Amino acid sequence: MEPLTGTDDGTTPTGRPRDDFPGLQWFSDIMKNKPVYIVSAEETYHYGQVIYEEGSSGDWVYVILSGLVEISRTIRGRKYIIEILQSGDVFGVVEYISRSKRITTVRSVGITTLGLIDREFLDREFNQLSLQLRGILEVMTLRAGKILDRFTEIVARPEPRKQKALPLVFSDGEKTFRAHTVDVNTKGCFIVTEHLLKKGQEFFVKMQLPGGAEPLQIKCEVAWTRKRDERQPQNPPGMGVRYSKISRRDYKILRDFVSGA
Repeated sequence: MEPLTGTDDGTTPTGRPRDDFPGLQWFSDIMKNKPVYIVSAEETYHYGQVIYEEGSSGDWVYVILSGLVEISRTIRGRKYIIEILQSGDVFGVVEYISRSKRITTVRSVGITTLGLIDREFLDREFNQLSLQLRGILEVMTLRAGKILDRFTEIVARPEPRKQKALPLVFSDGEKTFRAHTVDVNTKGCFIVTEHLLKKGQEFFVKMQLPGGAEPLQIKCEVAWTRKRDERQPQNPPGMGVRYSKISRRDYKILRDFVSGA
C-alpha cells in the first residue's frame, strides 16, 4: 500500500495562492469536544455556489468554519439531497482516501466559509497510521462509495422488481453458461454467476419464465459486477445488467410477469 502524497500545486481549489495565507491557521469549533483542524486557507462561497461537482477531479478535504453546505447526487436529471452539513463538519474525505473522483455534488447554503485542511499535515498524519489501519480506512471509504452507488441504483429504478429465481443461459461469444436471476424487472436484472463479463460488454440471454413455452431472448449490457466475497456470503457473485434490445412480444410477457398479471 503506497503512502498518500499531496497533489497540491501551490493554489487553493479556487486558484488563490497559498502564500496569501501566511502560516497555519488553527480552527476550533466553539462547542466542546470538537476536533481541532489545521487549515491552510479559507474560502467563502455564496448561496447556491458549487464547491465541487459529482465526477470532477479533486481530493481537497474541507471543514465548515461557518454556514451550511448541501450534499447531493443527480439521478435521471433529478437532484436528491443526501445531507446538510453545518459548522464543524468535514467533507471530501472519501475521495482523499480512495483517490477517486468526487462521488457527490456540494453546494453552499447561504454564505459559507470553508477551511481547507492542510495537505502536508493530512498526508503526514495519514501516512503515520499502521498499514492495517490505513487498509481498514481505505476499505471503509470504498464501501461507502458502493453504498451510495447502490442507493443511486435503487432510486433510479422506474418500477418494482420481481424477487424470483429464474433459470437462464448466456454466452460470452465463445462459451455458454447456465445461471439464474434473483432480481428482475423490465429494464434489467441481476444474474447470479461466477463467470463475470466486463462492464459495458454486450451479450445475449435466454431467460425461462414460469409456465412459458419458449425462453425470452434478450440482448443485455453489463452495468456492474460483484465478485464472491467470503466475508459477505449473503451477497452472491454476479452481474447487474440492463436490457439493450428486447422484442415487443418478450417485453409484454416480461412486463406481465413482473407486475403479477
